[in-house]
Amino acid sequence: MINFDRNICTNFEEASNREWLETNGIGGFASGTISGANTRRYHGLLTAATEPPLGRITMLSKFEETLVVDGKNFELSTNQYPGRIYPEGYRYLQNFRLDPFPVWTFEVEGIEIEKKLFMVHGENTIVIKYSAKLKAQSPKTQVELVLKPLLSFVDYHALQHRNSEVNLKYDTGDNLVSIHPYDKMPPLFFHHNALNVDKTGFWYNDLVYQIERERGFDFIEDLFQPFAMKFDLTDAAIIITSTVQQGGFDESELETAEIERRQTLLQMAEAKEGFTKQLVLAADQFIVARGEGHTVIAGYPWFSDWGRDTMISLGGLTLAVNRPEIAKNILLEFSRHISEGMLPNRFPDAGDEAEYNTVDATLWYFEAVRAYTAKTGDYVFVLENLYEKLAGVVAWHLRGTRYNIYVDTDGLLFAGEEGVQLTWMDAKIGDLVVTPRTGKAVEVQALWYNALRIMADLAERFGDDKDKARYESMAELCKLSFNGVFWNEPEQCLFDVVGNEHRDGSVRPNQIFAVSLPFSMLDIERSRKVLEKIQAELLTPVGLRSLSPSDKNYFGTYKGTPFERDLAYHQGTVWAWLIGPFIDAYRKIHGTGKTSENKVSEILSGFKTYLSEDGVGQISEIFDGDVPHRPRGCFAQAWSVAEVLRVSSLK
Repeated sequence: MINFDRNICTNFEEASNREWLETNGIGGFASGTISGANTRRYHGLLTAATEPPLGRITMLSKFEETLVVDGKNFELSTNQYPGRIYPEGYRYLQNFRLDPFPVWTFEVEGIEIEKKLFMVHGENTIVIKYSAKLKAQSPKTQVELVLKPLLSFVDYHALQHRNSEVNLKYDTGDNLVSIHPYDKMPPLFFHHNALNVDKTGFWYNDLVYQIERERGFDFIEDLFQPFAMKFDLTDAAIIITSTVQQGGFDESELETAEIERRQTLLQMAEAKEGFTKQLVLAADQFIVARGEGHTVIAGYPWFSDWGRDTMISLGGLTLAVNRPEIAKNILLEFSRHISEGMLPNRFPDAGDEAEYNTVDATLWYFEAVRAYTAKTGDYVFVLENLYEKLAGVVAWHLRGTRYNIYVDTDGLLFAGEEGVQLTWMDAKIGDLVVTPRTGKAVEVQALWYNALRIMADLAERFGDDKDKARYESMAELCKLSFNGVFWNEPEQCLFDVVGNEHRDGSVRPNQIFAVSLPFSMLDIERSRKVLEKIQAELLTPVGLRSLSPSDKNYFGTYKGTPFERDLAYHQGTVWAWLIGPFIDAYRKIHGTGKTSENKVSEILSGFKTYLSEDGVGQISEIFDGDVPHRPRGCFAQAWSVAEVLRVSSLK
């Protein structure tokens, strides 16, 4: 259980820097800060996935919370406005914990107020419960709670602003309020046990979102407030907000079901240590439904599902926690979207047209298939559903596919054309490609060789001797060419990109995959030198830098305007997910004995500390390259969690 005392909770900056996350398994989520002040446009109590896992709309931003003790008002909520913080409810906050849901404990006039919330799995539904415990008060003390919903009803990337189009009318029934502010959006239902509901109809203007201001985006929002609900805290106050109207809502049953669901995940994973338990629960938040199958949300709060992120994350999010049926489901779902030998890079938020601008997502798919069969031995599934498609992918790469991706005469894989980013280092500002890697990128060759060897093994297993020989021959040519052109003798490591009579000697982490993947083209001596180079220049307590600090293009901090951040994104910024391949490589070179595993535990120790920092119970997307390695980007990233979990011990 992650727990913060009043020293953190009553410090506005510290409490506002720590973000919590709840998800619903279909792409919807709730998030905010410990202090209660929303600091991002993405913070809200209900961001609904109206077209799972996308079509996300921030519907309920928050509640204004007023505790009334014998007629005296105490504001429990916290907001930031231009030049001031009001109210300052965080000053009453004594504790925040994940248990397993976000739980706040306030103390006012000797009265302890506990607030907890959770999402219902498979629904766009958030459950919030307030309960009061009187300490030294008279039994006649009257304690009431007034909740005023602040609604936004905008695309989750957008901000709401005061307008005349919104319909503030609402309908009431038995313990139910329904409101439908915009015709093109779903209605919202509030199931409650309030004493009464009173009309208000106000706008709350000029709420300030500090992180958006720091990121150089619009940061002021207006929210509308249609009604107020009053509860008697003699019993718990319960409010269930949802996009669906259902009868028979039972908060206790919903809570019990969700606790049992999470306990089942921990039991399946056989997780015993607290760090690993939290990672298992964090991993589950990224697995969501897509059609009849599943996919992976790349990161919260703003990413959708990306092919590359899904395939890299699959091992840690599913196989490492003994959920192979989810992995199987994801592999099958993505196989339906293979086009011209390519896996989609991402499914856009708007529209159904997938984007295929990636060279490596498809190659990571092969490794995901290999990891699945290594875990399950389920080769029948691969033969019946995937093998023919995998062979088609290889054939398309041989003949050439989108974005000038083709196998060259030397057996290496060329990819790229002007103005396009195809590798995971994909920052682009307008027409400016920040890290142009057109040609033969080192990790693409490592993945291509790995894919060919996987296909050779599958062909042998399925009695396809002719194709086995062909895949082996292609792999050998690739290996021979790779060792001939990629070894950077002066730096004693690998070039990052080779192409157009140019070799990029930038010391980047991409070369680690030539060591870490199951099938490697390097001998043990070169592998050792690559590992030593990366350990010396790129390793940090929270991942690998994307560029050596000794490089003239190095950026030590990721902050400023969107332009400045994109410049730094792959030019020194630390990526947490790269710790996975680094540890794979470390174990290959140093083995898995006690001394080696003690070193691995030491390397991972930075993440154990971090779970109580920025994204509470989660791991961020990126960190500054310079000490103290401040977390940046998404506060919860799928491949960050997945890779730390995959290489961690589950014992």
